This record gives sequence, structure tokens and C-alpha cells, in this order.
Amino acid sequence: MKKTVFSVTAAMMAATGMMAAGVAINMASPAPVFAQAAAKATVDAAKAAGVVGEQADGYLGFVKSGDAATKAAVEEINAGRAKVYAEAAAKNNVPVAAAGAATFSSVIQPKLKAGEYYKDTSGAWKQK
Repeated sequence: MKKTVFSVTAAMMAATGMMAAGVAINMASPAPVFAQAAAKATVDAAKAAGVVGEQADGYLGFVKSGDAATKAAVEEINAGRAKVYAEAAAKNNVPVAAAGAATFSSVIQPKLKAGEYYKDTSGAWKQK
């Protein structure tokens, strides 16, 4: 499990760092990076407003109903996370759900800002 947490953590940190720096994984098509940056900005604003929160499974979820742009941004971010979790799970021979949960507890939850919401393993939304 420690190897899984490390691998998923490293993958998420690398993906987050590349996205924040505007580094495209596929340099032939940088447009998706800018779209991801826009989705991240939308999600960050929704998190600050208490509309979107982090879930114990490693994905984003809605604390309250969001508009179409926020829903699209959450879907985009979650799709990217699903890909990273699947790659880490395959590499470490663990279920994808375990990779997502490990990332939540080791990477995402510690980075939550005061006032942001998260859904714990019992399924209850809590505010940090």
C-alpha cells in the first residue's frame, strides 16, 4: 500500500505541477492544457464558494447544485484524475478505487484550504 500511495502521490503531484506550470504532456497540442487550466480555475472558484468539494474517493463532487460550466469543469478534472488513478493502479496492481482513496488521504486532503468542503468515507460533507 505504501508503494501505491507513493506512486499515486508522485503522479498527482507531477500532473498538478505540469498543469499549474502550463506544461503540455503532448506538446503537439497545447490547447488541452489551457482548457485544463480554465477548468481548474472554475473548480477553484466553485470550491471557494462551497459548491464543489473533494471526496474521499479522490474525485470532485457537488456540495450543492452547480451551473453547466462548473459541471463541465468537474467532469473534465475528474476524467483526468480517473486516468491518473487507473495508470497508478495498473502499475501497482491495486484497484483504481484504492489509488483514488490513497490520493485523497495523502495528497488532496492535506491541501484543503480553510472553508473548503470534503466528503469523508461515511459520505458526509464537512467543512475544513
